[in-house]
Amino acid sequence: MKPLLFTFRRCPFAIRARLAINISGVEVNTHEVSLRDKPKELLACSPKGTVPVIKFPDGSVIEESLDIMQWALSKNDPEQWLENKPKASMESMSLITLNDGTFKQALDLYKYSARFPEYPESHYRAKAEFFLVELDGRLNKNKYLMGDRITLSDMAIFPFIRQFCNVNKDWFYTSKYQHLILWLDELLESDNFHAVMKKHS
Repeated sequence: MKPLLFTFRRCPFAIRARLAINISGVEVNTHEVSLRDKPKELLACSPKGTVPVIKFPDGSVIEESLDIMQWALSKNDPEQWLENKPKASMESMSLITLNDGTFKQALDLYKYSARFPEYPESHYRAKAEFFLVELDGRLNKNKYLMGDRITLSDMAIFPFIRQFCNVNKDWFYTSKYQHLILWLDELLESDNFHAVMKKHS
């Protein structure tokens, strides 16, 4: 029996898990979840009810997207996304932690700014720009976030920059973050991304 992946097509956490699973070639069964009507099977194995979650035939579960990425890549890492040098690995994880923490919090306020009318959309966007500055600076020096090839940090962060861009594409594509724009567009056009964004019933 194959592991069962609970996922939601547009969720950035789920997207990055699927990117790693797809590139690894590990076979899983996919259950597309409706966030308004979460299946009992999901809640039974992960009461918090968030995706992605992967359930194995023996009943064990992985509930965090980054852990799912690392599990899949530990099985097969054909493009060497995982850093093999401790210093680079620590730097990569630090960048991902910043993405998942402070940037994601700012991104949510920006995306849902209509719910927080105390300030205009631009105010919440500005709170998130510190991360765009960091990424664009890295991409000014290298093609990818950690150097001349795609690594875990690129693929763990990319879905969140996609989500940020989609809030206001006109602003994003006319912004000063031209290196980040080129990086995002390349990843959006990748075969891997197109494969994981196919719709499931």
